[in-house]
Amino acid sequence: MSEKSPIPALAPRPHDAAGAPRSARRRDLALGLPAAAALAALPAVPARAQAGWPNKPIRMLVGYTPGGFTDTMARAVGEPLARALGQPVLFDYKPGANSMIAVEMMARSAPDGYTLTTVIAAHSANPSLYAKMAFDAVNDVAPVALSGVAPLILAANTAFPPNNAAELIAYVKARPGQFNFGSSGIGAAAHLAMEQFMATHGLKMQLVPYKGTQPALTDLIGGQIQLLFDVPLAMVPQAKAGKIKLLGMTSEKRLPGYPDIPTFAESGVPFIANTWAMILAPAKTPREIVNRINAEVNRILATPAVREKLEATGVVPGSGSPEDTAAFLAAEVARNARVIKAAGIKLEN
Repeated sequence: MSEKSPIPALAPRPHDAAGAPRSARRRDLALGLPAAAALAALPAVPARAQAGWPNKPIRMLVGYTPGGFTDTMARAVGEPLARALGQPVLFDYKPGANSMIAVEMMARSAPDGYTLTTVIAAHSANPSLYAKMAFDAVNDVAPVALSGVAPLILAANTAFPPNNAAELIAYVKARPGQFNFGSSGIGAAAHLAMEQFMATHGLKMQLVPYKGTQPALTDLIGGQIQLLFDVPLAMVPQAKAGKIKLLGMTSEKRLPGYPDIPTFAESGVPFIANTWAMILAPAKTPREIVNRINAEVNRILATPAVREKLEATGVVPGSGSPEDTAAFLAAEVARNARVIKAAGIKLEN
């Protein structure tokens, strides 16, 4: 069974035993429904933000290479945000160090609303993964908006016998240590999801970390690894081509964009795990600017075109206030700390 989460979730999260049930409003936000109700709950935005803001281009730092989940989410929001604000949003790619290079650059920038970054779940794992960080992942940033949450899919090499989560547990439990699973990096959401799944069900497998999803998928197809968690956008095209098979989705229910993919719960093994994308600004960015960006992002995410585009790629659009976003981030940092400590994962700077 999954555990219950203490996260003030805006979308389904891995459960945690210490958590309390979410309110009906938070459940509505979790499902992205209804957008109007979510926006109505936001604090009022001043008619004028910082005098004259924005009057020049806004820089959006991206801590990974172009074309991946982070870039996709940054552009899904950033491009319409540029139209809404009347200023270009320039995407600046600074990959490396599990996104810490980009986040540090953002955190050290002037808190004037002209430098933002889009981060994913790995940001909340970094404080527990690394002995030293040049910035505080919670206190040196101003959470602005949760752009979206993407449940993960567990994929297997086509020669791997199990066809669903229940069969997987029985098969791997009878053969401890004989199989490999990949991830897009140590501490990535896909890695921590498998660590949590193995701990829950008493499984033993070997991690093979990669520098991104694509090389991990290549080895999954070739049989060098047997299993891989990742987002639907990466997995489904390969499954449709017959190169891998999908064992289940780690969401509470089937996603609108992927109605044919069953959840883990449907095979009798409830399990929730996902990654997410969030916009951050430097700490001490004026509150009126944070509120303005938050309101615009929530409006963008509620538009049918953006919502349909995200749902088609397996992303549940986000929503909520800056306070909701900050609480979500703090809870994610705490949750990942527990998973990382239990698994004994540590990285050298």
